[in-house]
Amino acid sequence: MSVMEELDVEAKARYERDGFLVVPGLFLAEEVASLREHYMALRAEGTYPGDFDGVDLTSDDPLKRFPRMIHMHRWDEISLRWLLDSRINHILTLLLGEEPLAVQTMLYFKPAGARGQALHQDNFYLRVQPGTCMAAWLALDPCDEENGCMQAIPGSHDLPLLCPQKADTTLSFTDVTVPIPKQTPPTPILMAAGDVLFFNGSVIHGSFPNTTTDRFRRSLIGHYIAGDTEQVGAFYHPALRMDGSMVELETSAGGAPCGVWRDRDGKPEVEMVAAGLAATAGHE
Repeated sequence: MSVMEELDVEAKARYERDGFLVVPGLFLAEEVASLREHYMALRAEGTYPGDFDGVDLTSDDPLKRFPRMIHMHRWDEISLRWLLDSRINHILTLLLGEEPLAVQTMLYFKPAGARGQALHQDNFYLRVQPGTCMAAWLALDPCDEENGCMQAIPGSHDLPLLCPQKADTTLSFTDVTVPIPKQTPPTPILMAAGDVLFFNGSVIHGSFPNTTTDRFRRSLIGHYIAGDTEQVGAFYHPALRMDGSMVELETSAGGAPCGVWRDRDGKPEVEMVAAGLAATAGHE
């Protein structure tokens, strides 16, 4: 077994244990710098599809001055090339056991003072059938708790989708979250620029607010689904093979059971109940 194969075996074991995996330095410093400059220039030039509220340079809310970008690969060649990058394809194929399909790009600027995002599960939005989605989350800046790094609950990929509750919108830019037992606190994920976080669509994750006064926490995100997926939410059509060709998939239905925590003999367990899923685009 080669060194690369040994690393792949170790990485897959960590992913299968935790539901997420950080691959250090997958993108070079000069690549990351070029991507930062590219997206900052795009943001300065105006508004784009997916800027739901537009850009408001006079707002006191940093996220209105720097709103996220969504589905950039549909109109920006650099974003499309990144989404289909062979390095991302290699890791996702390793973790999924088959080549993925690509369905979304997102760019979060997260400037100083910006709110974070409450804990959630990505497949609440993508509604992949069968199975779940995957994310590739590229850090364009060093990420720590002060500037709003990601946080995730190891092992939560084994959970079903949980029923959402109202989130604290003074800390989160989204208004829904999922509850977690006190026994399973999330783990901060510290990353260097160029590192990529891969995680399963059932993993409970979110991000801290950016409490710094002078630092961004920019990130470029791709969402993917397994190659044998049959259905995905309407917002994520069309799906792309990793060679860029399109795939026709069915649109998944808008409702499904979700889980709630119950106390069983002093231990938290998930019980499934009927609930609707509201598919929107705001997930990190």
